[in-house]
Amino acid sequence: MNRKSFIRNAAVLGTGILASRISKASTVGEFPNVRVSKDQRHFASEAIEQAISEFQSRVPNKELGWLFNNCFPNTLDTTVFTEDKGGKPYTYVITGDIDAMWLRDSSAQVWPYLSFTKEDQNLQRVIAGLINKQSQCINIDSYANAFYNDPKRVGEWANDHTDMQPGIHERKWEIDSLCYPVRLAYGYWKTTGDTGPFDASWVAAQRKILKTFREQQRKDGLGPYRFERTTARGTDTLQIDGYGYPVNPVGLICSGFRPSDDATIFSFLIPSNLFAVVSLRQSAEMLANIANEQVLATEMLDLADEVKKAVDRHGIVDHPVHGRIYAYEVDGFGSYMMMDDANIPSLLSLPYLGAVDVNDPIYQHTRAFVLSPNNPFFFKGMAAEGIGGPHIGRDMIWPMAITMRGLTATSDVEIKACIELLRSTHGNTGFMHESFHKDDPKNFTRKWFAWANTLFGEFLWKTYKEKPSLLK
Repeated sequence: MNRKSFIRNAAVLGTGILASRISKASTVGEFPNVRVSKDQRHFASEAIEQAISEFQSRVPNKELGWLFNNCFPNTLDTTVFTEDKGGKPYTYVITGDIDAMWLRDSSAQVWPYLSFTKEDQNLQRVIAGLINKQSQCINIDSYANAFYNDPKRVGEWANDHTDMQPGIHERKWEIDSLCYPVRLAYGYWKTTGDTGPFDASWVAAQRKILKTFREQQRKDGLGPYRFERTTARGTDTLQIDGYGYPVNPVGLICSGFRPSDDATIFSFLIPSNLFAVVSLRQSAEMLANIANEQVLATEMLDLADEVKKAVDRHGIVDHPVHGRIYAYEVDGFGSYMMMDDANIPSLLSLPYLGAVDVNDPIYQHTRAFVLSPNNPFFFKGMAAEGIGGPHIGRDMIWPMAITMRGLTATSDVEIKACIELLRSTHGNTGFMHESFHKDDPKNFTRKWFAWANTLFGEFLWKTYKEKPSLLK
């Protein structure tokens, strides 16, 4: 199927098959108040409240206004915990229904608020506090993906067969866990100009990031990280003595787990390697201009160039239908995994993360693949179509992936179709979820998943600012 046909079919799905559901939802009248009450909100931002008021007053679709009010501030309403130590802010951000802070999720949850920090100094301090907290976490263990606020707390995964420490919720090595904090720090610096969070602790964390990436290139053996879990779920543990399947050390970085927290099959996870290229270059720019760490900055740039060349050589394959596209995972020996997962970084999300140009032919071929039946985790049903993944299983679509499809779309028709899909599949809850069944949006997982909510809010705000006519 060519791209024009694909977009046309997507529009039919978004505005045709779902027409009865959408029109019914839009005639409900008054929408229930499901947002956390003011006296129970963790943090209030006047700038965010003004954005909500502006959106609701200027977007005629009342359901979208209701959803924006519920979803966009959800991270601030329910997941942030702030404190000051010695005049320095620290912010702990839980993922939602799990009392733990993922380096990935926490970064992504506050990312859409960056543009409002100039109007709200308290909001800026919240994000600065998160950068400080993440540096602290990385310096504790650069291989861990999720942490507790209490450094003495021992959690449910304390018996995992790896080097667990108190204060760590989970120790699944994922490349993106170190990329997201760099992305947030860089975005914060570029938006605010503030260099306060970029102290000795932050520089030490950058050194750890470089060291960890190099170790996981596996050029000098398997490296110090291994992970096994006593579990009946195969995707929750690494095979072959906790190191995963063998790889050929071609310059790529191994990732034991995907951003879904599922184990990789071939450890060279291509979207995460491309994300690492971006993060290494961003870190280098900051190290050189803020910390005067010229040698470390050069080392970051050298590794970025090496990884990019390795992706170009080993991460692009010939698909019999879609042509030259990015593989999802490779092993450096010639084997590769053809799929995409809903979690970010994904192949679909590469332009959103600044890893590729949205008009790059290889990306566009890849995009056509991941949004087609040739992707084994692309599901189409009576309620919606979209990408899922092994983490939840067959026929479960992730709203996050529909949102990312909209954020990376270049067609107004496709953007509007994605908005319509999300508007019609919240299961009458007023919030986004982790996943929902392709035939029944009320069959969903995770009632409280802040990242999905805030990302959807980011999509609506971006559309409102750039293409408001699509929200009518």
